[in-house]
Amino acid sequence: MSITNTTGFASLGLPSSLLRQLESAGFVQPTPIQAEAIPPGMDGKDVLGIAQTGTGKTLAFGLPMAARLKSHQVGLVLAPTRELAQQIQETFQLLRLKTALLIGGAPMGPQNQQLRARPQVIVATPGRLLDHMGQGSVDLRFVTMLVLDEADRMLDMGFAPAIQRILAATPRTRQTSLFSATMPREIETLARDCQRDPVRVEIERQGTAAHTVEHELVVVDKEEKKDMLRELLHENRGSVLVFSRTRHGARSLAKAARAHGHAVAELHSDRTLPQRKAALAGFKQGEYRVLVATDIAARGIDVKEISLVINYDIPQCAEDYVHRIGRTGRAGHQGRAITLASPDQHADVRDIEKLIDMQLPRSPKSRIHMDTAPKPVNRTSRRRRR
Repeated sequence: MSITNTTGFASLGLPSSLLRQLESAGFVQPTPIQAEAIPPGMDGKDVLGIAQTGTGKTLAFGLPMAARLKSHQVGLVLAPTRELAQQIQETFQLLRLKTALLIGGAPMGPQNQQLRARPQVIVATPGRLLDHMGQGSVDLRFVTMLVLDEADRMLDMGFAPAIQRILAATPRTRQTSLFSATMPREIETLARDCQRDPVRVEIERQGTAAHTVEHELVVVDKEEKKDMLRELLHENRGSVLVFSRTRHGARSLAKAARAHGHAVAELHSDRTLPQRKAALAGFKQGEYRVLVATDIAARGIDVKEISLVINYDIPQCAEDYVHRIGRTGRAGHQGRAITLASPDQHADVRDIEKLIDMQLPRSPKSRIHMDTAPKPVNRTSRRRRR
């Protein structure tokens, strides 16, 4: 993401002040999604951007916003998780934009102060933004640029009512951009209601897994999964991110890993915001070698050189597999993703293989047979199961 000159960014029509800030922050060559999405964004067009995780989507929408916002205008970025919202704010701060961060689990008072200071950009999770709207502490009439990051999650039925209320409070003339690594067909249909003749920027087929990640499928009985996790943590000495489907499961796995001498942090909805911040910061800084998390960590975790992602539980929908494994193999580094599955989960494995258009290599560690999934023949996946 950072090479040796600024010609790439300079060719995208960005102002010289932004080019200097990019150079000082170490960003001197645009990634493909940035090179393709920034020009239409600079022209004021709506953008639908689809690219692998870890490819620089935040700057792809952040730079046009930084360049085009006028003094009386406001940019609004919506994200599905607190962690992702915090990372987006950090990027905008690198661009020296005044921001307000509105996320749940944090006190309202300091957020009200940020809003009274007239931020250029508001970064928010939908629920907390609705809280501020209800209290009258935020006015969205001046929003001229709106971004839905991880748009497939934001337009999912769970978030859709909140998103619709927020959109209704913003001007119809706003510029709206949607970015994600995956965009299921049914969600893309909903997206059409949010945008006006958007420019579609698809760097690779949606659902494409990062080429820098080595995949592995370990087939074991459910009763043997914890033993297999213990074996994997013992063999892999680098930083490891373990995904559990539930918060209860995450607590149980973290406890088991600690009992075997590993430095472990937890990241799930039962943890307070300070605890979640401490867990993520400790994992980034190497205080914890293992982070056990639910899917709130599948989007918004930008930790360099995570050596291994372990899907202890297969994700609830195939698209989340792409987001989970995107936490490793980032910024050109090599990574590994190991998925544990029991034989009765062959349909879930097949869904993942259809989405990423490849068969997950079976590991020699597998202790039981799973019927080989048929060769992927299409690029659609089932709707998220409820």
